Amino acid sequence: MINIQKVKTYSIKSRLSKVKQQDFGQAPAKGKSFNSFLNSLPNILKAKEIRAVAYAAVKAKKTRKSVIFMAGAHVIKCGLNPVLIELLKKKVITCICLNGAGIIHDFELAFQGKTSEDVAENLKTGKFGMGRETAEFINEAVKDGVREGLGLGVSIGKKISESKLKYKNLSLLYNAYKYKVPVCVFVAIGTDIIHQHPSFDAGLTGEGSLRDFYLLTENIGALNNGGLVLNFGSAVVLPEVFLKALNLSRNLGSKVKDFTTANFDMIYHYRPSKHVCMRPVLSGGKGYYIIGHHEIMLPLLAQAIIEKL
Repeated sequence: MINIQKVKTYSIKSRLSKVKQQDFGQAPAKGKSFNSFLNSLPNILKAKEIRAVAYAAVKAKKTRKSVIFMAGAHVIKCGLNPVLIELLKKKVITCICLNGAGIIHDFELAFQGKTSEDVAENLKTGKFGMGRETAEFINEAVKDGVREGLGLGVSIGKKISESKLKYKNLSLLYNAYKYKVPVCVFVAIGTDIIHQHPSFDAGLTGEGSLRDFYLLTENIGALNNGGLVLNFGSAVVLPEVFLKALNLSRNLGSKVKDFTTANFDMIYHYRPSKHVCMRPVLSGGKGYYIIGHHEIMLPLLAQAIIEKL
């Protein structure tokens, strides 16, 4: 039979307490500026982390280190191009990485100011992805650009820049081309609607995507000692590509350590966790995983960066 009277206790004053009064959030107040709102968030958990990511972006810009922004196509579909374009103008983002769907939605916005078809409805009759202009423009841009020795991202950015597309100011690729920020596009053959069209050239697409892989590897070298990698919404392709490009950069002699990574997504995924937030920074640095909807989290992060510049 235990003797409960013999339990040993100690004063909580001598104990480490992880939550302190000075870290509390502040009460809401009408008419706050964004900076006041940002500073009013608790200095705890994800509120603390999103500030840390914003500070990392500002530090990277000031020390001329890479800020690599990777994104799934959903980010573009959520109407966030204006947010990213402002970060291009402010010279915060130094390299953009997209999957194949990203260039599709970006072109359609430049072409007609709208995108995102009803997949379920069009799939019933075989019309899904069979829009003529999207396939013709992108596939021809790839052919022309790759034959000139360019990668996929710059091929499409250049083509949009030279075009008379009515809404091209909405295009992320056009603005990246305009502000001389490299765009790397990584295509998995068969995953994109334009691959269904006779204008698609798998050989040239693969060659252009490989050039972008080498371009990303080159930009990764400038992450060393203070750079930042952001991944918004790519669960498989871009985390996998980033890990290999990082490895290749190190294999070729670049010292790439002591940098920050952050993954933003709506749910937890294995590959971004391992390939973005954990393994790349084992030799030095910090990784963050922040969950939330892109249409909220990206404007919040971007505004925090702008406020601190």
